[in-house]
Amino acid sequence: MNARASSGARLAAAVLIGMFAVAIGVLGVGRAGAADDTDGTAGGRVLVTDLDTPITPVVADHVSDGLARAAEGGYAAYVIEMDTPGGLVEAMRDIVADILSSPVPVIVYVAPDGARAASAGAVIVQASHVALMAPGTTIGAATPVGLEGEEVSDKIVNDLAAQAEALAKLRGRDVDFASDMVREGRAVEVGEAVEVGAVDGEAASLRGALEEADGRRVTVADERGTTVRTADAAVERHDMGPLRRVLQFLADPNIAFLLLTIGTLGLIYELATPGVGVAGATGVTALLLALFSLSVLPVNAVGLLLLAVAMALLVAEVLVPGVAGFGFGGAAVLVLASVFLFDDGAGVAVDLWAAVPLAAVIFVATVAAGRIAFRSRRAPSVSTGADLLIGRSVEVREADGRTGRTFVLGSWWSLRSVDPPLQSGAEARVVRVDGLVLVVDPGTTPDEDPAAEGSVQDQERGAT
Repeated sequence: MNARASSGARLAAAVLIGMFAVAIGVLGVGRAGAADDTDGTAGGRVLVTDLDTPITPVVADHVSDGLARAAEGGYAAYVIEMDTPGGLVEAMRDIVADILSSPVPVIVYVAPDGARAASAGAVIVQASHVALMAPGTTIGAATPVGLEGEEVSDKIVNDLAAQAEALAKLRGRDVDFASDMVREGRAVEVGEAVEVGAVDGEAASLRGALEEADGRRVTVADERGTTVRTADAAVERHDMGPLRRVLQFLADPNIAFLLLTIGTLGLIYELATPGVGVAGATGVTALLLALFSLSVLPVNAVGLLLLAVAMALLVAEVLVPGVAGFGFGGAAVLVLASVFLFDDGAGVAVDLWAAVPLAAVIFVATVAAGRIAFRSRRAPSVSTGADLLIGRSVEVREADGRTGRTFVLGSWWSLRSVDPPLQSGAEARVVRVDGLVLVVDPGTTPDEDPAAEGSVQDQERGAT
């Protein structure tokens, strides 16, 4: 920090000069003794995060933020407590790149007991500066597979194997195991992992892991050597916030497929029974959330096209209901879309045990919506307003020849007789409505149409 002494404050200037000289001396001694190597601060702090979910871009962003915070805050290390089945290759590569460029040592601790660092997680372990495992944990099985577990091309396998081997060599770990876990799908438990040199040690707790890592010499960013000092470090958590947890929840292929299904159902029911808007609003909201899920997952264009075809067939079932052929075809194509929705080799797929029941539900719901829409289109229209008076008897309140006035349904109406003159107090039957004028036939008496008379009188009493 720079300071300015005023020209008149000699004592303050002398103090500043003395402090500057001391600082220069300390820096000189430090550079002479350490060169490019530095020692971690004993008794400092470590930043710890849990990685107990599939690896997605959301997780990659979280780890990136944590590493930046650890570097800016002067933490002794950034610790990842890992228990993951794997995840997206691209997200894994982002995490590996952030670890390699981190100026702070990164410790990956596979925990708790029984946890695993599988697939993409195993490669991240190889990138860490210190790799430790809890009792009963496993590591490996990093062979990339297709959406339904089928083998992928040798090009994809060789690319990932080369990266795992390079990371193991960089960290001084067993290169053969790194190769086998990708090429052969090899996985080992903690004892064998330590024995073959796949990881650096075993620890029964987080505090034990910090003690195990303490004193190790590692190379961080810019080829700078440092000694890990974590034995007495205070632990601070770096957990995902509520928003990021929601995003991570949405970044799941099964959740994405569920949201797509709900969104389609909502729009279909809004199409079948328009006017309320609840189904439409629900459908649009679900589809927007599904779009976010698809934006962070490796989407296949063929899967999207199949999804569009499925939606078109389901809508056709509502517009042209018949023997449920469109609905069945839409449900079948929807299942097919779930298979092709994501790219091969990404390690992400929609579970068919979830896709098939959802497709069955949407089939039944779509057929029901089509029947509802068909019945509503065939329902007779309901007359309202003045049309209710046609054929009814009304009382002539005022008469002037063939014209007059009446009070019915809460309003005054003008009357016009079809032939004979009107008489005040008499009844007349409405034959048609001409604007605000009721055309009546005074030849019909109440005795001839008692039902109509009672109906109009009841309406008048209700209106008045």
